[in-house]
Amino acid sequence: MPLAKAPVPHFYVTSEIAMDRAWELREELNLLEGQPKISVNDLVVRACALALLRHPGVNAAFQGESIRVFHRVHVGIAVALDEGLITPVLRDCHAKSLAQIAVESRDLAERARARKLRAQELSGATFSVSNLGMYDVADFSAIINPPEGAILAVASVRRVPVVTDAGLGVGRRMAATLSCDHRVMDGAMGARFLQDVKRLLEEPLRLLV
Repeated sequence: MPLAKAPVPHFYVTSEIAMDRAWELREELNLLEGQPKISVNDLVVRACALALLRHPGVNAAFQGESIRVFHRVHVGIAVALDEGLITPVLRDCHAKSLAQIAVESRDLAERARARKLRAQELSGATFSVSNLGMYDVADFSAIINPPEGAILAVASVRRVPVVTDAGLGVGRRMAATLSCDHRVMDGAMGARFLQDVKRLLEEPLRLLV
């Protein structure tokens, strides 16, 4: 993956996302019997899938001398192994519920760690998500996987001081950085997409529709 950066003109857009409501929703969903456990990453993938439908220019790739826009959303989910990073692909995320994303993401990650993925499950992503939240990371940026046009880097959900209309309090905040290929999109397009991801995570009931 590090070799990918050289020929791709990267630019970055970062946003801080208030995760209080998403965290509460996740905890409530995970109390339901007979339902799959939902991770923060599942919420992020679902938000990205919905936002990519609204911003198809981000769900795109630079191929040859042209830009190819995809109408189906296949999200690569970065999984860390001892020997390096691999990115199995969760297909048709735009057509999957949050619960389906949770089940299939967990299955892909478990089989990735067991070295049981099929070759076709490692290619075909139109967008990727890299989550280092489990490592207590405040912020980071990820390198694009060509020919994809963008990748979202998600840091830890941290409890930090926040100022609200009611005064000073404590809230859950998460940094998200979108790495974009400048040949595929401009800064405004990337910013609008990330703004939608932020809105969906801050109004998480939209992820259940």
